Amino acid sequence: MKINNGEILEHTRFPSPNPNVELTVITYFSNGLRVKGLLAAPIGNEPMDGFLYLRGGIKNVGKVRPARIAQFASEGFIVFAPFYRGNQGGEGNEDFAGEDREDAFSAYLLLKSISRVRKIHIFGFSRGGVMALLTGIQFPEAASVVTWGGVSDMTLTYEERKDLRRMMKRVIGGTPEKFPERYQKRTPLFELERLAAPVLIIHGVMDHNVSVEHAYRLERRLRVLDKPVECWYFDEFTHYFPPAVNRKVVEDLSKWMKNHSKRW
Repeated sequence: MKINNGEILEHTRFPSPNPNVELTVITYFSNGLRVKGLLAAPIGNEPMDGFLYLRGGIKNVGKVRPARIAQFASEGFIVFAPFYRGNQGGEGNEDFAGEDREDAFSAYLLLKSISRVRKIHIFGFSRGGVMALLTGIQFPEAASVVTWGGVSDMTLTYEERKDLRRMMKRVIGGTPEKFPERYQKRTPLFELERLAAPVLIIHGVMDHNVSVEHAYRLERRLRVLDKPVECWYFDEFTHYFPPAVNRKVVEDLSKWMKNHSKRW
């Protein structure tokens, strides 16, 4: 029997930090692999928008945090956060916005298959910014795309993050100098013509993990293409915002998403 991408294969309840939000670990199908992710749904049956949460990091760095997923669900979304292939019991090997982008694409289809879900928003943090943009390009009907401290240019990441170069050479298969096409394939700036959804860029200007230049390059390219984009730059913050500010930004971006859902 044929299994479709995004099809749920197994599900197991997971302890939730919020009594109003149910958490479930999902095993789903992604291009021949059994991949895992976390679903957070407000208790009830009322329809609401879907929220695809694409995490940053790789392997055990930047793992999906249940409290964070529940936080977005409590704003009135059904949230799904893929762990990406090779993580937390999933099959395959994560490859930093290469073939593992299929796990994000299949996760989008998973959300689409949930009867309660209306429109779907795509959110990416850090490396997840690249994943979010690639998924938005793949699914032009998405309601919105948000990148928070998001990578937009993989070559720039290699240049800026000396501590990541060894990993990137191993996972991507070389340097940008020797294999520019491999880095370009992972850089959505070259494909933004196909992006239809409105974009919100959130970035701390003092960010040393993902420099604000990633946000500036994304904004410039979107404006050249006359794409709808809004930018929230925070002069005093780094990659991580203080808790109170973080909560306020979550509330504000949730409102921004819902407003665009009505217009879209």
